[in-house]
Amino acid sequence: MTSDQSLSISVIMPAYNAEHLLPRVLPPLIEMLHTDQVQQVLVVDDQSPDSTAALAREMGATVLTTPVNGGPGAARNLAAQQATGDILWFVDSDVIAWPDGPEHIRRAMSEDNVGAVFGSYDDAPDGQAWFSRYKNLLHRYHHQRAQREAHTFWAGCGAIRRDVFLEVDGFDVKTYEVPSIEDIELGYRIAATGRRILIEPLLQGKHLKVWTIRNSLSTDIFCRALPWARLMISREGLTDDLNTSMAERARAAIAGLLLLSLLALPFWPGTWPLPLLVLAAALVANLDLVRAMAGHGGPWFAFKCLLYHQVYYVYSATVYVWCLFEYHVLGQKQKLRVTRN
Repeated sequence: MTSDQSLSISVIMPAYNAEHLLPRVLPPLIEMLHTDQVQQVLVVDDQSPDSTAALAREMGATVLTTPVNGGPGAARNLAAQQATGDILWFVDSDVIAWPDGPEHIRRAMSEDNVGAVFGSYDDAPDGQAWFSRYKNLLHRYHHQRAQREAHTFWAGCGAIRRDVFLEVDGFDVKTYEVPSIEDIELGYRIAATGRRILIEPLLQGKHLKVWTIRNSLSTDIFCRALPWARLMISREGLTDDLNTSMAERARAAIAGLLLLSLLALPFWPGTWPLPLLVLAAALVANLDLVRAMAGHGGPWFAFKCLLYHQVYYVYSATVYVWCLFEYHVLGQKQKLRVTRN
């Protein structure tokens, strides 16, 4: 299918203390502006104390400034009101968008009833520590292998028709005061209108964020797992999208069995073969992931990723179970809001 070249694109980049990132993330977008691939490059400075706004303006972007520091959702909402393009292309300030992005966005939007499209990170993340590579490659792994039709959205490198975005009132910044799952929740509302949301594997960007186990645990649990679980439970329940698919749930169950078998060892030493058997089952269940990780860092890197991935499954599943208890037993059915500390 050919792309509809008549569709104009406004790039929107929320930015806070991004002065050190702009020299890497803005040039590809400004080049797209100069070659008429996009109509606007809007950088929304979220009251940064550094020189984010001045540098973005100097580099050729149109700069908007939020009235107060309100997070990326509020910044994107502000830019959407000022944008003139038919399509809003959201690119995070720590993502270097690939130059062929507009082509893939227009082609996807040319399909019938498509309201939004999003892509993935590329296979060469900036952080080279094994854990940081694992986190970024895991995100790519899920997005590259997902079903093409989604019921969610990702704002790191994703686009929405402007009229659809305005129709559903943009990002919910009252519920999600800090960066969290506001893009996922927006995807739910877009899907509820009957519009299609597509995952386009060729729409890619390089992620510059460097992950550590500490910042990953905090983000995964408090900014992702807890609010996402509460959102799913309060609405239609688990979806078959990305890392909540049926296959992922089965793998999480295996990870739980692995933990239980390890906890049983001090009490029943004779069960020592069981953890090895369950670990073998985890290897088989995650073989595609292991192969993908081995292709980027070798067998030892893949083995470390597999082991930590079992930990990830355990705490993610534990959070979901807790939220079920919280909702159905404790009756806390309005606990969706994610606020600033």
